[in-house]
Amino acid sequence: MAKLNLNRVDMPIQDPKARGRNFSEVTLGYNPELSLEEALRCIQCPKPLCTQGCPVGIDIRDFIKPLREGNMEEAVRVLKSKNNLPAICGRVCPQESQCEAKCVVGKRGAPVAIGRLERFVADWEINSAYKAHVELPKPTGKRVAVIGSGPAGLTCGADLAWRGHQVTIYEALHVAGGVLVYGIPEFRLPKRIVQAEIDNIAALGVEIVLDTVVGRSVTIDELLADGYHAVFLGTGAGLPMFLNVPGENLNGIYSANEFLTRANLMKAYDFPRYDTPLKMGKRVAVVGGGNVAMDAARVALRLGAEQVYIVYRRSEVELPARHEEVEHAKEEGIIFHVLTNPVGFVGGGRGLVTGMECIRMKLGEPDASGRRRPIPMPGSEFLLPVDTVVVALGTTPNPIIAATTPGLQTTPHGTLVADEETGKTTKDRVWAGGDIVTGAATVISAMGAGKRAAASMDAFLKGGA
Repeated sequence: MAKLNLNRVDMPIQDPKARGRNFSEVTLGYNPELSLEEALRCIQCPKPLCTQGCPVGIDIRDFIKPLREGNMEEAVRVLKSKNNLPAICGRVCPQESQCEAKCVVGKRGAPVAIGRLERFVADWEINSAYKAHVELPKPTGKRVAVIGSGPAGLTCGADLAWRGHQVTIYEALHVAGGVLVYGIPEFRLPKRIVQAEIDNIAALGVEIVLDTVVGRSVTIDELLADGYHAVFLGTGAGLPMFLNVPGENLNGIYSANEFLTRANLMKAYDFPRYDTPLKMGKRVAVVGGGNVAMDAARVALRLGAEQVYIVYRRSEVELPARHEEVEHAKEEGIIFHVLTNPVGFVGGGRGLVTGMECIRMKLGEPDASGRRRPIPMPGSEFLLPVDTVVVALGTTPNPIIAATTPGLQTTPHGTLVADEETGKTTKDRVWAGGDIVTGAATVISAMGAGKRAAASMDAFLKGGA
């Protein structure tokens, strides 16, 4: 028996100096030889713990086995039996804290690169002539409206279609995909990959209606009265949070939502082919430490900024962003100002921001999040000269649906009250899942919520619950 390789196979990646000025995908993916080498590191555990760490329950061992044997069609079948968006998950999910964290090989060396193998299998299907045979059950005659075409809505809609229900997804924007297209940059998740996954879901018979703001164009009650037997709410958390400090209304200060939507969905990254206005200064500060902050900082660099800063009030240890994204940002020259907190902004002519007033922080005792609380250090104030600022502090759900839907209970944070296991809300025949329930979280956790809600809705629609 060959000795187990305890080191994972490196994935090809763009050179940092080159990629910092282009929007092509940073990580290039495995080729067949590299994927086989990495797949052979999987020891095919009798009781695979990795699946326990997957929010959508992918049979990880069972999709890697046919990959090792060269049976790509079977690998696709197993993978997609539990995950409708594998090419997306393989790129953006935090596998290091989920499936890979449970990998038995990881107890002795580096865990199997499950996400990279998932991406390889999914990309093989997208780029090959192979198309999985879709055999849907007999139609149930039940109609379901899914509000929002992000990861929660797409997953819920696809799972319900697989169960024979007629599904219509309503999307407020002019392109389907939700946060997958407006929030995640091209260099991390190419738009063609998202569209390919959406096309596969549409092939199940799912109808996608664009440019429809539910709560304005039509209400939930109107949909229920119009023949829909159930509704799933997966509209995410698109309302930005701000610092609420002096000067925050100066020109040149963006929310991360606006900044990334202009860059991604409105294709400022592809100027001049798409003439989308996104004024970019030379010195850019991004406030926050999550994946959205890393995305915004790296977009700013690619749009021509000369210096880009991440400004975060805790230490680097507490950064909530994925380790890979932090490392990629550093490699590209992003400068990290940790233990630093903005307290105001100053401006010059025409109301343009020219500087960010900051204070140094130190860490005290842990707060409710379990992380050490940042405490200001008196006398440590300083001015950071900047001409563009992106505030990436998180988001909350847009209140439009809750405000127009009687009987839908919300929390003090503006999220919807819904059962964690089933997604049932306080309103009859209405389910919800993803960021609209949890607040801003990961793509895969939203998908897990969509999958659990679909199972509950299916039981209801078939008279079992």
